[in-house]
Amino acid sequence: MLYCEQLLTRDKLKSTMAQALLEVNDLRKTYAGGFEAVKGVSFSVKKGEVFGILGPNGAGKTTTLEMIEGMRPITSGTAILDGIDVQKDTYAVKERIGIQLQSSSFFQNLNLLELLKLFNDLYLESADPMTLLKEVGLEEKAKAQVKELSGGQKQRFSIATTLVNNPVAIFLDEPTTGLDPQARRNLWDLVQQIQKKGTTVIITTHYMEEAQILCDRVAIMDEGKIIALDTPDQLIQALLKRGFKPQTKVAPATLEDVFIDLTGKDLRD
Repeated sequence: MLYCEQLLTRDKLKSTMAQALLEVNDLRKTYAGGFEAVKGVSFSVKKGEVFGILGPNGAGKTTTLEMIEGMRPITSGTAILDGIDVQKDTYAVKERIGIQLQSSSFFQNLNLLELLKLFNDLYLESADPMTLLKEVGLEEKAKAQVKELSGGQKQRFSIATTLVNNPVAIFLDEPTTGLDPQARRNLWDLVQQIQKKGTTVIITTHYMEEAQILCDRVAIMDEGKIIALDTPDQLIQALLKRGFKPQTKVAPATLEDVFIDLTGKDLRD
């Protein structure tokens, strides 16, 4: 019975994902002096998908996200999110998305409940702050200030703020950088829970294991261009078909698996 329910859930998710939520076409960003940070990027993101954007530092990942989010002007090309042209109606797009930045600043003298109430007022929403804190595992920290939180707690609270307006999509820019293994894996669970509720997740990360576990598809960027786009499994299979052989034997477990096995999965908040 449980297996049948899992199949139905998976089929429902695939049906939802068949529709594109985001369409990006020939997106470009040029700065003064002629430097082109993003060079004609095109891709689509399906509803309910976790879509990863990978690449080395300076590849154009964050700039691409910021243009889609309406945080940075687009030089040319288009980004259509939920049927809305980002350039023509930036505010309408911002009303429909949630954004978690690499580093976020909050009013230091307000506690978590008060901050979420403030976000409610900004979005003209009435989301229940305690429900949001419970979703990210921070209900016991409701009266704490952000400065009292650990790194993992700050990231989870930052994600809670992205959910205030019941967004169709959330954007996560390197959300697990600097987190310990327990906090990182807990955040993976949180992203998967958000996806199960039907929210599209667009994420950048430098952790390839993270992308392989979380992402339905990934786009790999380098020097402002997308050089590969597919599911993680298909990209791996394509590499193997080109004759790739690992230089070292790949063990069935990693050192992080050893660490988690010995210390447990529980958060050390």
